Amino acid sequence: MSDNSIEGIKGSSIGGLIRSIQPRTARILEQALEGRDLEESGIIDLFSAKHGELLALLMVADHLRKETVGDVVTYVINRNINFTNVCVKRCHFCAFSRNHRSQEGYWLPLEEIVRRACEARDYGATEVCLQAGLPPDMQGNLYIRICQAIKDALPEVHIHAFSPEEILYGAQRSGMSISEYLRELKGAGLGSLPGTSAEILDDEVRALISPGRISTARWIEVVSTAHQLGIPTTSTIMYGHVESDYHCAKHLLLIRDLQRHTGGFTEFVPLSFVHSEAPLYTTVFRNRVRAGATGIQVLKMHAIARLVLNRDIPNIQASWVKDGTKVSQTCLAAGANDLGGTLVNESISSAAGARQGQLICPRELRRIIRDAGRIPAERSTLYESLRQFQPDEDDLFGPLDRLTSHETEAFGSYDQMIHRSDFRFSKG
Repeated sequence: MSDNSIEGIKGSSIGGLIRSIQPRTARILEQALEGRDLEESGIIDLFSAKHGELLALLMVADHLRKETVGDVVTYVINRNINFTNVCVKRCHFCAFSRNHRSQEGYWLPLEEIVRRACEARDYGATEVCLQAGLPPDMQGNLYIRICQAIKDALPEVHIHAFSPEEILYGAQRSGMSISEYLRELKGAGLGSLPGTSAEILDDEVRALISPGRISTARWIEVVSTAHQLGIPTTSTIMYGHVESDYHCAKHLLLIRDLQRHTGGFTEFVPLSFVHSEAPLYTTVFRNRVRAGATGIQVLKMHAIARLVLNRDIPNIQASWVKDGTKVSQTCLAAGANDLGGTLVNESISSAAGARQGQLICPRELRRIIRDAGRIPAERSTLYESLRQFQPDEDDLFGPLDRLTSHETEAFGSYDQMIHRSDFRFSKG
């Protein structure tokens, strides 16, 4: 066949390794190399790969990555603005949210959201990402007003905002249909949606980890409608808790099939469960929930995602805030080609106990990428190449790279935010 077939690479180390493993796994990997769709049973088998089979899986994923997107690894300079932690939902995996009576509930007024967006732009950000809790009695046009205010101040900045859960809540609070609400948001400057609140797209699992949260069908409805209106989204999975390999395989196939129907996903982002402060792990299902994904499971998820989604969603992101920079760097040899964003103020993962902090400087991302033998490039939210860096360009710092550790502390942390009196949430 082509050079992607087993015959085309049989003289390589990949071909030799594939010939040495179990025939069933070898056939699944050969299907992927030949560009054929993997079936659910084959995907489930790959999640059990060990020893030589695991090495073969990782090598095939890396080979497909190189054939599809080359050796460039991308990142985006962005800032997360989690403008409130007050939420009417009580998702068991979430350690970020507070109820409206909590002394730790906070709310950023519109002028503070815009100030943070302007500050991000001054530090080189091309994107602001907004996600938050679902506050009680929220005005239905709040998200629209936020987009309009940011766009009025920063017409050049891409607004990547509001999960499908938030879109559904905003539509309900405004009395609009999902389509009408998304049209209003797009008109106000919304550029794309994060495909979060997906977790595991299986309602039995969702009933355990997030009762009352948006259903699988509603998540698909919001995302599909956004794509039909020309609003791209990301796609995600959250794993490492109560799900099985079957649920992960089913989730990947749902994402693949949805992409073939709408074409609106820009990337796929595996998000391993951050367990240490999550109620799901500490109280709700104590001793019955896994403590997040292991390093091997993280590598498998990225590699299998590459095999399943390669032709349909070529960008597979590794999350340094969930898995740490070392594991994320290793994912670059397991099918990943993107390291996400600088984040600056990511609070949701840090509230759950993520140890990586809230900010990574572009220069550090470039160092990680080069050390993996790859070519760093800054991208836009929609994967337009903004700048590719050569080996001798590390001395060309951007504004974020010039910050001292003391200066980065000025951005604040989640722990500081929940104890500030000036942004205290007040219902009514």
